[in-house]
Amino acid sequence: MYAQMVKTSGNGVKTRDEMSDNERAFQDRIDAGEKIEPKDWMPDDYRLTLMRQIGQHAHSEIVGQLPEGNWITRAPTLERKAILIAKVQDEAGHGLYLYCAAETLGVSRDELIEELHAGRMKYSSIFNYPTLNWSDMGAVGWLVDGAAIMNQVPLQRTSYGPYSRAMVRVCKEESFHQRQGYSIMLKMATGTGAQKAMAQDSLNRFWYPSLMMFGPPDADSVHSEQSMAWKIKINTNDELRQKFVDQTIPQIEYLGLECPDKTVKWNDEKSGYDYAQPDWNEFFNVIKGNGPCNKERLAARVKAWEDGEWVRDGLLAHAKKKAARVAAE
Repeated sequence: MYAQMVKTSGNGVKTRDEMSDNERAFQDRIDAGEKIEPKDWMPDDYRLTLMRQIGQHAHSEIVGQLPEGNWITRAPTLERKAILIAKVQDEAGHGLYLYCAAETLGVSRDELIEELHAGRMKYSSIFNYPTLNWSDMGAVGWLVDGAAIMNQVPLQRTSYGPYSRAMVRVCKEESFHQRQGYSIMLKMATGTGAQKAMAQDSLNRFWYPSLMMFGPPDADSVHSEQSMAWKIKINTNDELRQKFVDQTIPQIEYLGLECPDKTVKWNDEKSGYDYAQPDWNEFFNVIKGNGPCNKERLAARVKAWEDGEWVRDGLLAHAKKKAARVAAE
């Protein structure tokens, strides 16, 4: 269903005169702040946009476990191992919530996963960068989950009910993830000289990829205008990126680290920091599948799916037998 809808998608923002009666009534509900529920009428492009956004969000949560899972056995203390296990478990749960939300739109989880494995659906570009040392777990929690929270808190007000409600719990858990990451960075930054250098190195490598998590500049964002009109997105990419920078620079200073962007400067006029943009050519290259860990990450997901086939088959067979017994009673 998803692939078929992609082929027929209009991808244009209509004026009210160009809308059908149903589309105008739908937009009026959106403008009034009402939630759209699965059984409500909705334009095909609204449904497709949600499938794409929620699907990519779900994929990102699942793939996002991979850079962290490798560090569970190498965490420096038992407490850190337990915290990281809990975090990875949370990310799996987030993926499941979001796949369930996507299924309310009429697309199956299997179809979404097939789209991911075939390279037709994406996940966040940040998860195609390697985690080289323990302080990277701090940078991922602090910066990556911090950027995720900045993206996701507004989604609690998104117009599609199941997505909005799923984000309430996700955001609560992501706030824990950010705090554990900052805790690691604080420990490293106030430790030995070697530990502080390791923290600085992690910040250097993850700063610009974290800025890329908000998507391309508004001028280059294909879907933003319509998504904003439908209140699928509440803030633009550039608004959220600016908010993230304004929040994070003081945290960097508190840690006693240096921002990798040497041009960062407070701007009184806009009450925010001026900062250098990431390398957007790198961003587009990564989302095309050419990032440092693209092939590794996708291959890991495909292998996990194939290795788990016997479990899915067993569960399906059990469900069929149970249904047959119930029907015979």
